Order: sequence, then structure tokens, then C-alpha cells
Amino acid sequence: MGWVITGDIAEFDLAAGGFLRSRPIENTVLITVVESLRARGPAAYGDAPAVMGAWSTVSGCVAGAFVHTPPFPLLLSAMPGQAVKELAGALADDGRRLPGVTGRHEPAQEFAICWRIETGADHKIWERRRLYRLVEVQRPDVPGSARLARPADRDLLLGWYRDAEREIRERPGDHGAAVDDRISYGGLTIWERDGVPVALAGRTRMVAGMTRIAPVYTPPEHRRHGYGAAATAAVSRAAVDAGAEEVVVFADLANPGVNAIHRRIGYQPLDDYLVISFRAGRRGD
Repeated sequence: MGWVITGDIAEFDLAAGGFLRSRPIENTVLITVVESLRARGPAAYGDAPAVMGAWSTVSGCVAGAFVHTPPFPLLLSAMPGQAVKELAGALADDGRRLPGVTGRHEPAQEFAICWRIETGADHKIWERRRLYRLVEVQRPDVPGSARLARPADRDLLLGWYRDAEREIRERPGDHGAAVDDRISYGGLTIWERDGVPVALAGRTRMVAGMTRIAPVYTPPEHRRHGYGAAATAAVSRAAVDAGAEEVVVFADLANPGVNAIHRRIGYQPLDDYLVISFRAGRRGD
């Protein structure tokens, strides 16, 4: 049957929801992004509405899905090579501009090659990420305590979001609605020492029994004290207590310290993902 592409969340969920939820850990980003779109609207991540799609085999079985929330990279599930090739062609024919693609190693790399053929866009690996799964929370011995973020913390959190963005070279964005949404469902936790906020850790909405830890941030002046690890452990414990069957977190492989911290607080590595950026080219080059 090929690709069915839509901007309607309900239509996408009907087509691809079962496929994605059957592998909630592997598809953690796609299903949590869709959940945010459902809660906050189709333009939750930028000025343009999201576009989504499901790919089916000739027998009608869904075997691939994507979500694109401009201005962020295309998000891919695992899928056959034929689906990758067809998707690149369909999005190029539609004139869609993509800053990049994110997914497991193989489909992300395959899509980047197909996109180069379709559009002439060069690509480079922007980040290599490792996905970790929680086995058992090990709380580090760090002074301080965790508390849920409150509306009164909004300005502090927005400042931290902007600072984190600059550090990881992300495109600047307006995070007001995202922070408000996270606060509304208890999705942000602050680690305090002596009443002073020193670190932040968040968690997504639970979907199909799975929650992902993100973001995690410690201001430079409070680093090397274990506050980020303590906040991450606290949020992980809270997710389990809230009924999460699976808790996952990503780490940049270029940061060995963060990867070591995840292991120390009870996470084990599962799989590697790529974030690939595109540089505009000309179709047919």
C-alpha cells in the first residue's frame, strides 16, 4: 500500500498507533511527541503544523512511521529500505524542507542517502545518541532534595531551557508553552540544596507504559556535585511510582561522563541512534 501521509493526529493514530505502541521503547521519541501534539495541538513545536505518516506492506501491515514537527528533524521508526526510499521521494515531491533526520542507525543513514539522491542535500552526523533503559533506580548520595516544579518557577525554567539550548547548539525556540505543559502534569522536577535550585530533570507523559527522562540540566556554577544525577534518579523513581513499566533516557555518546552517570543510577544501554543534519542542495545534483 505504501505511505499514507496526514496532518490529522487521530488519523495517524488509527493507522500507526498500534505499530508504535507495540514497541514503545524503540519508538519512544515518536510516541511521546505525538502525545504532546495531542495535548498541545498540531503546531506545538513550531509555527508549522506537524506532518505524520504510516507505511504499510501489500498485505496491509504497518511496518514504518514518521513524524515531522518543523523546524525540528524528521523522526523515523525502524522500517524496511523500500519504505525509506519511498518516503524520501514523497517528501521531496511535496517540496518539504528538512533540517535533518533522527532515528536508529540504519534507517537514519539510509534516509540521508536517499534524501541526497532526491534533493542534492549533503548530510553530516550531528550527534550520536545511546538509548538507556532503567533496570533499578540507584539513588546517589547527594545533598539536597527533589520537588516538583511550580508555576512560580516558570522564569527560572525558561532561563535554564535557553541556556541548555545554547550549550548543545540547538535552534533557539519559544519554550513557554512546553514548560507550562510540563508543569501542568508534574513533568519537571527541581533539585534543591539549602533551598537553592541547582538542577532540573523532566519526564514525558506516560504512553504505552513508557516514560522518557528529558530534559536534564545543571547550570555550570552547580556542576560536579552530582545534582543532575540526583535529579535524574528522583524523576526516574517518580516515574516508576507513577506506574511506568519502562523508563528510558538518551545520552550523547560524545559525553562519556553523562553515559557513566546513567549506568551508576541504574540504567543499561539498549541501542544507538543518530541525529543527521542536512545542508540544502539542488534536486538532481
